[in-house]
Amino acid sequence: MNIILLGPPGAGKGTQSQRLVEHHGMRQLSTGDMLRAAVKAGTPIGLKAKAVMERGELVSDAIVSELIDAELTAMGSDVGAIFDGYPRTAAQVEALDEILARHGRDLDHVIELEVDEDALVERISGRYSCANCGANYHDVFNQPVRNGTCDKCGAHEFKRRPDDNEETVRTRMREYRAKTTPILPGYESRGLVSRVDGMASIKEVTAALDDLLN
Repeated sequence: MNIILLGPPGAGKGTQSQRLVEHHGMRQLSTGDMLRAAVKAGTPIGLKAKAVMERGELVSDAIVSELIDAELTAMGSDVGAIFDGYPRTAAQVEALDEILARHGRDLDHVIELEVDEDALVERISGRYSCANCGANYHDVFNQPVRNGTCDKCGAHEFKRRPDDNEETVRTRMREYRAKTTPILPGYESRGLVSRVDGMASIKEVTAALDDLLN
């Protein structure tokens, strides 16, 4: 099983990818994570990427494609892949088709986690965590039992990510739509696109994905 999982930041792609890994034995291929790991490990691909990034340039489609090709080779043919963050352009769609064909794989699903922008702003901008143990809370949906005291460790210091604010979330949404909208029609014409309500509970989203993949 090979799938592309789409959705804006905050839609729950990371959480659901991990559940797909656990439930279906798949491998999450996040291009950002893979690039950082390759650079850190000093692999030939990582050295190429590092040189590009040190020049302040964007890593090319060719390097990203080479990275995915190598990862699929290392995985073996019996492990399914979740493509996260790739493809984002028509050229990357074509490259992924070629890579999958070389490995004797088919693309089975393109799944988009749909969100309501206003609700997503509320979900993300209300997030905060315990500065001591990292326990997660929310201004509306998940407050500590005792105001100002972490339920898990009893600490009183909390923190918020500086980018968890309305302006940043709406900017991310615009960027997501700009990048994703162009690649969907081609996949829709191939009958590969399904949509899942990303605003549902984590369990409900997982169940919907399991239904699609089973």
